[in-house]
Amino acid sequence: MLDQINQNLVNLLGPAGPLLALGGLGIMLIVLALPTMLKRQKDPLERLKQQRVGTKVDDPQRLRRGKASRGADKLERFAGYLEPKTAEELSATRMKLLRAGYHSKDSVRMFHFAQFALALGVLAVGLILAAIKASQQEMTTTTLVLYSVLPAAIGYYAPQYWVQRRIQSRQQQITEGFPDALDMMLVCVEAGQSLDQSIIRVGREARAGYPALAEEFEMVAHEVKAGKERSAVLRDMSERVGLPDITSFTTTLIQSSSFGTSIADALRIYSSEMRDKRVMRAEEKANTIPTKLTLGTMLFTVPPLLVILIGPSLYKFGATFTGG
Repeated sequence: MLDQINQNLVNLLGPAGPLLALGGLGIMLIVLALPTMLKRQKDPLERLKQQRVGTKVDDPQRLRRGKASRGADKLERFAGYLEPKTAEELSATRMKLLRAGYHSKDSVRMFHFAQFALALGVLAVGLILAAIKASQQEMTTTTLVLYSVLPAAIGYYAPQYWVQRRIQSRQQQITEGFPDALDMMLVCVEAGQSLDQSIIRVGREARAGYPALAEEFEMVAHEVKAGKERSAVLRDMSERVGLPDITSFTTTLIQSSSFGTSIADALRIYSSEMRDKRVMRAEEKANTIPTKLTLGTMLFTVPPLLVILIGPSLYKFGATFTGG
């Protein structure tokens, strides 16, 4: 059926008929969706504030705030299309971006905007390439789909791949620097500093080697300074990072604060466990190296060795057999 439709379009519009039909369909869908997307509804909360305080629409303070947030307003009008519909999906996406290091309040919108922008941009490039190729030779429907749909799918899923790689990179960096941060925190606490001061010092000192870990500690320090409860701040940190080591660390601090035990003793025991765990991770990676090198050894060492050892014998055997 697809071949028949393709042949009809070619007979009707020429060699570029399928491409023109696809482009016309895309333009029609965009024209139909533009009025709905550009229609920005007034925020009900803002309307209630105006009714309560009696502010006017042309309030100078509101106008200044509008100028300051002009960049965010450009994406706010498309919030219904750039944000998930359910609260669960929105929370999951925001948590994923927090773990990747994107803490802006508009990060979810920017993430979905990047997905749609890359998908449409790559789709446009694919259609242009398909049009150029269609002008040179006849194209089938399968080739047209490969030139249009496949690049659009790659552009759509590229931001997800980038965010996932960022999460893995940050988690690896935090895992590597966490034992050193615990040792430094233990030294600060034993020197007489409070837990909050030690967190600030660790965040400042770890900035050069482990910026992701320093960023998390600095965020904890800022939230505690703002008046948020320390236990809630530590739980938020464990959820943001998403690592079992950080979760165990925050649980240890919360229990020490709740039961009134010494934080220095808890840090000393936990830092010793983290050092042992780091050594175990290094040994585990070292034990996997021979297995990983087996394939390379078989491909690049065994064939040359067989040629060197068996090659002369095969050559003499062939010469003898040919001469006989």
